[in-house]
Amino acid sequence: MNYFTMIPDYLRQIIKTLETAGYEAWVVGGSVRDLLLNKPSADWDLTTNARPEQILAVFADAVYENNFGTVIVKVRDGDDDPSTRSTRSGHCVDAVEVTTYRSEQGYSDRRHPDEVKFEDSLDKDLARRDFTVNALALRPLIGQFVAHGHNKVIELDGEAFELVDYFGGEKDIKQRILRAVGEPMDRFKEDALRMMRGVRFVAQLNFKLEPKTERAIAKMAGAIRFVANERIHDELVKILKSRDAYYGIIGLKESGLLQYIIPELMDGVGVKQNHHHIYDVFTHCALALKHCPNDDYRVRLAALLHDVGKPKTKKFIEGKATFYNHEYVGAKMTERIMKRLKFSTEDLEKVVNLVKNHMFYYMVDEVTATSVRRLIAKTGRENLQDLIDLRVADRLGSGTPKAMPYKLRHLQYMMDKVQNDPVSVKMLQINGDQLMPLLKIKPGPIIGAILDVLLAEVIEQPELNTYEWLSNRSQELVKLELSDLRQRAKEVIVDKRAEEDKQFKRKHKV
Repeated sequence: MNYFTMIPDYLRQIIKTLETAGYEAWVVGGSVRDLLLNKPSADWDLTTNARPEQILAVFADAVYENNFGTVIVKVRDGDDDPSTRSTRSGHCVDAVEVTTYRSEQGYSDRRHPDEVKFEDSLDKDLARRDFTVNALALRPLIGQFVAHGHNKVIELDGEAFELVDYFGGEKDIKQRILRAVGEPMDRFKEDALRMMRGVRFVAQLNFKLEPKTERAIAKMAGAIRFVANERIHDELVKILKSRDAYYGIIGLKESGLLQYIIPELMDGVGVKQNHHHIYDVFTHCALALKHCPNDDYRVRLAALLHDVGKPKTKKFIEGKATFYNHEYVGAKMTERIMKRLKFSTEDLEKVVNLVKNHMFYYMVDEVTATSVRRLIAKTGRENLQDLIDLRVADRLGSGTPKAMPYKLRHLQYMMDKVQNDPVSVKMLQINGDQLMPLLKIKPGPIIGAILDVLLAEVIEQPELNTYEWLSNRSQELVKLELSDLRQRAKEVIVDKRAEEDKQFKRKHKV
């Protein structure tokens, strides 16, 4: 049986409990859409004709703390052991939202309804939803329960389900069309963020916008300015995480939304570059996002914004376009953009760091291990691979067919070699400062000699690398003539370094 078309047991139990009590209960929203697309669902929501107080009467430990008819029904077994939690897609689930059928009127703040009215019929509830593919309701035909009226009965993996579809959502799913419920302008007036959500769904689901819905977004794009930046942030991150993030950004541009969300990117439209680039700045940035080999949304955002400073730094010198220091200007612009869109400090620092350093200089014959260490210190060890992935995205976004030239492979080799430093006294669980009082000796060559011998022995037997063993062994070594032992230690260390170096070279094909 296909896992993705399975409604979790805890959800079935809630539906059965409500129906046994004499109420209707349906799975609604994006989870139904995902079931019909045979995709894993990220969320499960239920709707019912039971009023909040009636839901509370059915589920003794449920909680109701809002005015919108949403009751939180717990699905744990009643103790604090995480192992008893129900799970979906590998994540722990503590509770499910069960919401009373409702209709909404007036959206003076362009987000929340001025009036919420509880309804007795499902059609009123589904009519308030954003897109037809999200305005579907489904329930398993459990036991003696049968379909209501003339609703459609469908089969998923041999199991019967009742499907309610008043707006043609099932057909739109089959045709991969995203269409607003009812009049698109009305839906977007209710909540302007729905326009951005529509673009996001197109990118995530590989759908196309229905023409009337598309025209309504273009006409009302400016209304996105009235949406809280925190909400825009969340949608932008979802776009960046989606399989086709590039098409999401292009969709924002073509719909007119991008000029209100990240107008700095739009400044790059039509800005030609030098002979190394065949695209204008905006197209190059978008293509860098498309070709980014990293799934981290922060690295993808860095790819999108890495050249955002070019329009402000463009100058002509001897007839050639130059963009000197665009990475530093771009880093400052990226910081302002991310602050405006309410990104966390951690995310901001990482993306700004990548944008600022994406022009790092590296030539195989000129760069030394010391300069690579400086690059590591400058960018942070944890950002090294992300920086290389950004350089790959930059190259491919420029129309360069080869993503990983020899010099980038050589840089990865050097980074492995330098950052890991696999044969170093730093790996020992004891150091010179600890040896001197332990052995009652002053600073001098003897300390280095002992550490080298200890390292050689630990290389041969890594399990010896404990403070207890090293301290005892050092007290033995300090009594010996160390010149011969030290020479042997150096030979072991040199051999080990050479062996590791060969492994790194094979790994990176240099």
